[in-house]
Amino acid sequence: MAKRILVTGSNGYIGSHVVTALLDRGAQVIAADLAVDHIDTRATTVVADIFTEDTDIMHKLGDPDVCLHMAWKDGFIHNSNAHMECLSAHYTFLDTVMKSSVKQIAVMGSMHEVGYWEGAINDDTPTNPINLYGIAKDALRRALFILQKTTPVTVQWLRAFYILGDDARNHSIFAKIIEAAKSGQKAFPFNDGSNKYDFIHVDELAKQIAASVLQEEVTGIINCCTGQPVSLGEKVESFIKQHGLDLQLQYGAFPNRPYDSPALWGDNEKITKIMKNMR
Repeated sequence: MAKRILVTGSNGYIGSHVVTALLDRGAQVIAADLAVDHIDTRATTVVADIFTEDTDIMHKLGDPDVCLHMAWKDGFIHNSNAHMECLSAHYTFLDTVMKSSVKQIAVMGSMHEVGYWEGAINDDTPTNPINLYGIAKDALRRALFILQKTTPVTVQWLRAFYILGDDARNHSIFAKIIEAAKSGQKAFPFNDGSNKYDFIHVDELAKQIAASVLQEEVTGIINCCTGQPVSLGEKVESFIKQHGLDLQLQYGAFPNRPYDSPALWGDNEKITKIMKNMR
């Protein structure tokens, strides 16, 4: 029988793509969020606030086999106070899920948990986050694996890297470039573009997340990534050319952010194994 997967934050930028990817692989999806206007109509949608501390919430959400927790407020605002203010609510929700009939929990992570690091990131890479988003995600990850020790629930932490695609919704530099071109700007202020990241299109990320939660052999921290570092300047120049934008980058107009590493990418050994086995 197909897995019944609850996706929280399913109406969000990444969540809506993941719901579709899961449905395409034959999963039964219960898509829960405060709004459901961006969700694939094949899913069972539920308008719900998962942070009400209702101990019976999983039964009310259909007793799923798997909980894929993607809900997160202000994910693109790295020093929003919401990250720390909401942390205890995320922990309480996951604790409730652990005590339910759910057999598998997967939670969305971020490269920002790691902080300043040069090179590939793997399971053993030390974390020292230096923005509130990364601090909150790292704390939740640590707490999740402590909770796991008291239950037989399978746990996966899905660490995402630099996401692009569906640019009208993602609030990234790529969305800002589209907005600048539409407004008639001919020049776009930029840093030196030298930093290298692991860029992944949101559709590919969604496929990797879907494949990860549809199996239970590979667990723990899973880097959802390409494993290939590319400079920001190269990627942005390619994006401008691909979209036919009449826009020039003003290199050096802004300094690089102090918490951005010169080169950071994911070790993709686990996700490569998952994707190969799912073909």
